[in-house]
Amino acid sequence: MQKYTAKNLSPEEIGEELSSKMTVEEKAGQLRYDALPVERLGLPAYNWWNETLHGVARAGTATMFPQAIGLAATFDDELLKAAAEIWATEARAKYNISSAKGDRDIYKGLTMWTPNINIFRDPRWGRGQETYGECPYLTKRLGMACVRGLQGEGKYLKTAACAKHFAGHSGPEANRHRFDAKISEKDLNETYLPAFKALVEEAKVEGVMGAYNRLNGEPACASEYLMGKLKEWGFDGYFVSDCWAIRDFHTEHMVTTTAPESAAMAIKAGCDCNCGNTYLHLLVALQEGLITEEDLTKSVYRLMRTRARLGLFDEHNEYDQIGYDVVSSAAHKAMSRKAAEKSMVLLKNSGLLPLDKSRIKTIGVIGPNAASIEPLRGNYYGTADEYVTFLEGIRQSFDGRIYYSEGAHLFKDLLQPLSQPGDGYAEAVTVAEQSDVVVLCVGMDATIEGEEGDTGNSFASGDKKDLYLPESQRTLVEKVLAAGKPTVIVLSCGSAVNPLGEKADAIIQAWYPGQLGGLALADILFGKVSPSGKLPVTFYESADLLPDFEDYSMKNRTYRYAENNVLYPFGFGLTYSKVAVSGLQYIAADRTAWVMLKNIGECDTDEVVQLYIKDNESKWAVKNHQLCGFKRVHVKKGESVSVTMTVPEAAFEAVDDAGKRKVDSRSFTLFAGVSQPDALSRKLAGTECVSVEIQL
Repeated sequence: MQKYTAKNLSPEEIGEELSSKMTVEEKAGQLRYDALPVERLGLPAYNWWNETLHGVARAGTATMFPQAIGLAATFDDELLKAAAEIWATEARAKYNISSAKGDRDIYKGLTMWTPNINIFRDPRWGRGQETYGECPYLTKRLGMACVRGLQGEGKYLKTAACAKHFAGHSGPEANRHRFDAKISEKDLNETYLPAFKALVEEAKVEGVMGAYNRLNGEPACASEYLMGKLKEWGFDGYFVSDCWAIRDFHTEHMVTTTAPESAAMAIKAGCDCNCGNTYLHLLVALQEGLITEEDLTKSVYRLMRTRARLGLFDEHNEYDQIGYDVVSSAAHKAMSRKAAEKSMVLLKNSGLLPLDKSRIKTIGVIGPNAASIEPLRGNYYGTADEYVTFLEGIRQSFDGRIYYSEGAHLFKDLLQPLSQPGDGYAEAVTVAEQSDVVVLCVGMDATIEGEEGDTGNSFASGDKKDLYLPESQRTLVEKVLAAGKPTVIVLSCGSAVNPLGEKADAIIQAWYPGQLGGLALADILFGKVSPSGKLPVTFYESADLLPDFEDYSMKNRTYRYAENNVLYPFGFGLTYSKVAVSGLQYIAADRTAWVMLKNIGECDTDEVVQLYIKDNESKWAVKNHQLCGFKRVHVKKGESVSVTMTVPEAAFEAVDDAGKRKVDSRSFTLFAGVSQPDALSRKLAGTECVSVEIQL
């Protein structure tokens, strides 16, 4: 087949040309995620479905970074952009070699269905690990960085990013195919939609994926309301359904009665590409008069335009020379390790950390996540060419005796099939007793926390029923802590979990830290690196005081509206040093905030300075305060560093009940610190925020 090329035509002209030359059958074949070849036009097959949530996924070897929620904990949009550039480079390399060999299968294309910018509003949601947390501003900043890294700044898109899942999608997983998210205009426009708006308007994201659920009665993949928002924002890319979501129209949501009706509803609304098989019924829908050929042509045009923007019709694409040698290179893996180090959050430290090797002869490493690669990976992962578990990372960094015990199964009550329940506890306690220090590695992995249909979880389709460890691990923690040895709890999970670690000397939230997570953990344990991650979500004490999981109102949810029940606040995270913040100034003319950071502690460290704003007058303002700026900086011991940030115009706006944004106050308080300005953050961090009053 002579491949179609059109170097001198614009993507729009290519879209027009190809869509005008196709037969109706050929057009229908392009609207599937596994688009068919059109040999007479020189158009090869193309599979739209690819994933790169934290590295190229499901396509063989690739560099595996920390899971998205861990990347969010870095509060570092520059790092996230650099990581996404690596994912795009490796995706191009894989595309180049696979297409050259005629392999155009799933996960081999350049349309990456990343990032997930849903708001992690409820800690029970299993897919929350895929997001950038609970804050619309943080999600917006990190989401834009991801898109810019994936798409690049060249003549063509390096890869095509995709903002998902549009919109109002954050569990429960068990009924996502039939769930109707009832969300007010205020909550939609204040919380659930701003990141999508920013990725479309500012980052120019090429793709948007619709969600499974209905939104206020309309299926998200054919919502007049949501499609209207995209038009209002000037969206100029392609729209794809979530996988098999259009089938849900007639099997779960019952908004249609047949597959042709569902296909017609979606295509007429503007859903260009069907991840699933319902668009196999498009020609029947055409025969039944439910759609016109022009409906097909519009979507084919947009899909061909995206392929053209990727440079797939130019024989001299600037990315064609990227070779396989970049995949999982030493430089890429070093960046993954660096990201893991910056992602881990020190939640508690009584003074045990960093560990002094000269005073320790034995370390006990205990727990189901100590020697497993699963807690390194999270979900939507590729295959790493090497993995360093927590146990192995400690072993590589410590020359003394290391005792190891699995201690308990991740969630079952026994380790060996013929044993009595609790068969690992005695050994675990013995290891603790034999050790000078215990590193207790507990938590979850994607087999019990993740996506419905993509997990082995038999409990709640990937969601958590409560905020505690599985019972097998709760008992393990209790028994090991009762041994009375200095203990560090390492918690690997993708969401807020209360480890009941009051008796622990230190707690590190490690998330799912990627292929070299064990090295990053060891670097932190032994003080080679100061921890510097911050929580992108609120850690609650218990699920009992949370609103109903199906309630999408923001009342008593996230740091902006929380009323009680907070264990560790959003934005909190300790370091091995102490950085004081002072001298906050605000210059109204260009909305610039200036602040001084001084490291008054005992070691060099990264720190994240955070800006929060409180509207003092508007009845529409968020209950507490909201993040409006952040900057990660490295501050050497004894050093002072000045930081300047621009406060976005939107920070001064409130959203009324009709969903309209406006400045509704003349009085604001701007806070700067290394945490939120609330009382619990100040108590846990041992530092104060500084503030200035702003009058408009």
